[in-house]
Amino acid sequence: MKKTILLAAVAACLFATDVFAQKIKGSDTCLPLTQTEAENFMNKNKAAKITVTGGGSGVGISALMEGTTDIAMASRKMKFDERVKLQEAGKKTKEVVVAYDALAVVVHPSNKVSNLTREQLEGIFTGKIKNWKEVGGADMKIVAYSRETSSGTYEFFKESVLKNKNYMNGILSMPATGAIIQSVSQTKGAIGYVGLAYLNKEVKPIHVSYDAGKSYVEPSLENARNKTYPIVRPLFYYYETKNASKVQPFIDYVMSAEGQATVKQVGYVPVK
Repeated sequence: MKKTILLAAVAACLFATDVFAQKIKGSDTCLPLTQTEAENFMNKNKAAKITVTGGGSGVGISALMEGTTDIAMASRKMKFDERVKLQEAGKKTKEVVVAYDALAVVVHPSNKVSNLTREQLEGIFTGKIKNWKEVGGADMKIVAYSRETSSGTYEFFKESVLKNKNYMNGILSMPATGAIIQSVSQTKGAIGYVGLAYLNKEVKPIHVSYDAGKSYVEPSLENARNKTYPIVRPLFYYYETKNASKVQPFIDYVMSAEGQATVKQVGYVPVK
């Protein structure tokens, strides 16, 4: 009898370890939110151990394919070829929208340009507009910063703002959102784009127009929620369906009233 109880206890311990030891990897946009959610979850569940790392949406989805992460964070939908590769590997996945994010275009605080149309942004990031004086600013070369190609933010900006036109040759690609903030804050002619939660006083957010200059809207939580700000996208978690019981407690927490309050607190738009 004692042996049976002991084996049951060991099995329960192993099950708990399996459920609560998790790896989450991917989108840098999702990173600050997921880190905070994981810390709060672990504070409530002392047996839980969640490791959260960035690297980009593509990196997270690749890790899911390789079986080296339990949840892939993505700031874009999974691509068709990624879905095909997962299917070929016999991996069925589940998609969950955990929050929404506004993408803010940022410049150096000394830049007197405050408003840009989508068409002007397209011109800047495709290389057709090269000087700030062309958009009402000082006679100063534009230095454009972008995320690297594995980033979901890179993909979404190309799709929404550039209307799928190619970025200019020689654009300065940054490995992380924090690197864009730092580079723009240190370069007077710089422009870049970051998730709303990364905004700080070291950079100046641009008011954007998607109606050819009739109205310009500031990137803010409220404007993203009321849908007046045009550059908004969902943030995703992807996981293998066979691991549902393992990841569900954490995902349920993120989607709970408390978890969604954290979404707003960190600077994203809640799903609920």
